[in-house]
Amino acid sequence: MRYLIWIILIGIIILFTITINSLHPIPESLSVSNSTVRKVQFLDRYGTPLTITYQNDWNLHEYRPLHEIPELLQQIFILAEDKRFYEHNGSDWWARWHALLQNIIALRKVRGASTITEQTVRILHPRPRTIWSRWLEGFEAARLEKRFSKADILEFYLNQVPYASNRRGVAQAARYYFDRDLDTLNIKEMMALSVLVRSPGRLDLRRGTTEIEAPIARLAVRLLKLGIIKQADYESILKSPLRVRDSNLLVPASHFIKYVETSQPVKDLQTSGRLRTSLDGNLQRAVGEILNQRVQDLRQKNVNNGAVLVVNHQSHEVLAWVGNVTNAVGSQIDAVTTPRQPGSTLKPFLYALALEKGWTAATLINDSPLAEAVGTGLHSYRNYSHHYYGPLRLRDALGNSLNIPAVRTIQFVGTETFLQRLHQLGMKSLTKVADYYGDGLALGNGAISLFELVQAYATLANQGKFSPLKVLYNDASPSSAISVFSPEVSSIIADILSDSDARHLEFGRSALLRFPIQTAVKTGTSTDYRDAWSVGFNYRYTVGVWLGNLDQQPMSRVSGGSGAALVLRAVFAELNRYGESRALYKSPKLLKVKICRATGQRATKACPSKIEWFIAGTEPTINTNTAIVTTPNNLGIPLYLKQPTEGLQLAMDPRIPDEYEAFALKLSATKLDEADSIDWLIDDKVIGSTKAEEREFLWPVKRGTHIAQARIWLLDGDKPLQTGKVRFYVK
Repeated sequence: MRYLIWIILIGIIILFTITINSLHPIPESLSVSNSTVRKVQFLDRYGTPLTITYQNDWNLHEYRPLHEIPELLQQIFILAEDKRFYEHNGSDWWARWHALLQNIIALRKVRGASTITEQTVRILHPRPRTIWSRWLEGFEAARLEKRFSKADILEFYLNQVPYASNRRGVAQAARYYFDRDLDTLNIKEMMALSVLVRSPGRLDLRRGTTEIEAPIARLAVRLLKLGIIKQADYESILKSPLRVRDSNLLVPASHFIKYVETSQPVKDLQTSGRLRTSLDGNLQRAVGEILNQRVQDLRQKNVNNGAVLVVNHQSHEVLAWVGNVTNAVGSQIDAVTTPRQPGSTLKPFLYALALEKGWTAATLINDSPLAEAVGTGLHSYRNYSHHYYGPLRLRDALGNSLNIPAVRTIQFVGTETFLQRLHQLGMKSLTKVADYYGDGLALGNGAISLFELVQAYATLANQGKFSPLKVLYNDASPSSAISVFSPEVSSIIADILSDSDARHLEFGRSALLRFPIQTAVKTGTSTDYRDAWSVGFNYRYTVGVWLGNLDQQPMSRVSGGSGAALVLRAVFAELNRYGESRALYKSPKLLKVKICRATGQRATKACPSKIEWFIAGTEPTINTNTAIVTTPNNLGIPLYLKQPTEGLQLAMDPRIPDEYEAFALKLSATKLDEADSIDWLIDDKVIGSTKAEEREFLWPVKRGTHIAQARIWLLDGDKPLQTGKVRFYVK
């Protein structure tokens, strides 16, 4: 007997020692905010989720304080899982013995008796489901209740209890099964959440709701007896079916999130597994609906894709990023960052550069037929409408988005200089050298993204200061603002783009581009209608719109003005719905001068006049000695032959008799105040003469290699001015 007692004592000591050594330490806190984050959740600027992830060890993203969890849901869980939760100290031994007796009678396990505290221990310290584990969990549960209050334990449990498909906590489960927030759940849905924790896999509602009806009915009887629910509630629970719904994100922003993930050091910026972005969820939804509706309306014109980007250029924050139309072919491609040909949308930056180099909004640019060398051939430029308007002020050339004046302008400023300025505006997609693009860069032959285009227009809107666009809320990173254009140049360009009178030649008096709040607007259309653009800015917002097909198919005559502009207008209407009205910024250093509409010179009584804005020192002045109006308008263009160009190859048309074929020799539009006549030379022989104002001559074509030249005679000169010699070929 003595030995038996010693054996028992030794056994108890051994059991005690093993038990003590097997117990896990109780955590200092039940907070999971400092736990390891495997996947960050992105929020909009107001805290609305943009993504939902279940890859983390804990529920970090949908954690609800106990006071935000409906009291009825708490009562149902306590009754279903641990009805003496507020009475025991961690383990309910009476319930354990009762469960053991029921299992023995049934000869199988029909009931468990783990308290909510013990289940919390199991969540904190997962172990195999064995008797030894239950033994240890009882001790740890008691220690847990000594350190934390019942409310702390219940809050942790309701937020971390596991469900199917890696969901944790009642908030995630409610969204997964019913697509509801906790405070919108009905009684039966709350009961289903409490029953599911017993066997989330076997009772998974995604596999069917039949099996869970019986335990819900039994739980309803208990709730009715305790007076937690009424008779009407009980009958409704038995009759109404559980409706499982697919959960959907409130704000679709997958392309934006992908950009943030790839462009930002997310791990360094996130806290508690959540990262607040600059996106405005409400605006994102509204813009998405506007774009989807417009693309749907244009479906019969072969428009399948589109994108919209909205930024606040005062804070440089992205507010809406609709990277493509949902359910469209190629919708997984982000059209905001995909380079496309921008058409005429680059022209404002070209004319801004010309203003820097001495031109003014009143400078006259000749809008007449133009052909330039492309390789060994000629390319004839034309305006969108195929009309030519002769000498036009820069304001009208830009306002009407005329192509030929734009080509003449890039010849003035230089393609290399223009390309460098576009790079300063953030257009990194233009990776080729200037010679690759040539004069066509003025018309948008180099592909850029909508993101780059909007960022550049935001620079014009922000008084010429370039700042990279931000995608994080209250991003405190150092600003790298660079002055690309002066406030005066930016003000003049913005004024032109918001001037409906300046665009009436090509766009008429249509109200589509006239906005209630002063807005600078530019449209663009690429070759064969493959891209339609519309971009604009008011005092606060810059918006860009693209329509087209990501597989490069052409649309059916959908232009920036007819297709994308309507989206732009609708987006600005949404932006201005509750905002204040304010005019665009205009530099106080600009001078206001009354000019003649026809000549761009200072107005006289003999011509219709208008107000124009000038940078100080460029305004037209009156020469008091001669009473002739002059204006700083030296284009700096050298004298040269426009046609033929060096290395040009011409082919005679076999359908036309040789004696009727002719080629026009053309002189550049360089200003010649004192010229008398022009001699035209082929192979060093004069083949004809014209008056100085006639800048071309028809030459009867002959096969062979030829050298062309022009000789200009001045009124009071003995020696003529001569162009360089140009070699060309006729086959």
